Amino acid sequence: MKKVMLIYNPKSGKQNFENKLVEVMKIIEPKFHDIFVRKTDYPNHATQLVEQACEENFDMIIIVGGDGTFNECVNGLMKYEKRPKIGYIPTGTCCDIGMSLGLSKNITKSLNIMFTGSLVKMDVVQTNERYSCYVTGTGAFIDISYVTDSKLKKKFGYFAYLIKAVEEIFTIPKMRMRIYHDGTFNRGVYSLMLIINSKRVAGINMIYKPSLDDGLVNVVLYRNIYPFNFILYVFSYIFPFWSTPLVSRFKTNKMEIRTSSKASWNIDGEYGGKGNQIVEVNKQAIEIVVPEKIKKRYFKNQ
Repeated sequence: MKKVMLIYNPKSGKQNFENKLVEVMKIIEPKFHDIFVRKTDYPNHATQLVEQACEENFDMIIIVGGDGTFNECVNGLMKYEKRPKIGYIPTGTCCDIGMSLGLSKNITKSLNIMFTGSLVKMDVVQTNERYSCYVTGTGAFIDISYVTDSKLKKKFGYFAYLIKAVEEIFTIPKMRMRIYHDGTFNRGVYSLMLIINSKRVAGINMIYKPSLDDGLVNVVLYRNIYPFNFILYVFSYIFPFWSTPLVSRFKTNKMEIRTSSKASWNIDGEYGGKGNQIVEVNKQAIEIVVPEKIKKRYFKNQ
């Protein structure tokens, strides 16, 4: 690789990456010709930095941050036809994308994967005007990732999300929705909808044997059965391969969601607006380095 941009979020996770930056540079400098280090200073700054990398024909971007930082970078990439390859060091609280891809929060291990792993092409999901890499959702607990105080996340990590989840148990919404896909539709009152291109969501394995390069996305719909919704969620998390009248699962490459619900949408851990959505999969849209075993497990279509 000739030109590489390392983009890091200093507020991600334990907020201590800057203390390790010198060590990281010693490891990566011998591998690349030109390395440009950029720190994100405000929301969507990573998107702007990636746009600059695309405009200036960088060969690779190294993303250091959580799911939100990764999402911002991908939204920058998707504006261009020619896109730099991705190396990823997950440092966030949950890091569902990184963990699904077999990466490690241990910086040295993630760097080793970046230099010895396999380059794969991964699907990206477009929801209205925004792109996601692992989940788009609406309904119960969906706002936890971005309403949980950053100081709590720094201090308590994943446990901070659980504290917030307990607060929201009694505010689960009732969402009347119609979902059109593949010449048919689902209709009903739901408490939670997840559109997943990953194995994990919120630290929980949600999809059994996912395919991340087939041009299809997994959709999970939870009927509202108040006051027993929480039992339904737990049952679904334990058996992520079952589809029942109360928990519908299907795969599609495009769908339209119509709803009068005022519940917010969450796109890769960030606020994604409200109301109707059009969802479409961009097959094998980005290139990222993953461990060889992950390529064999989740990227079988290339």
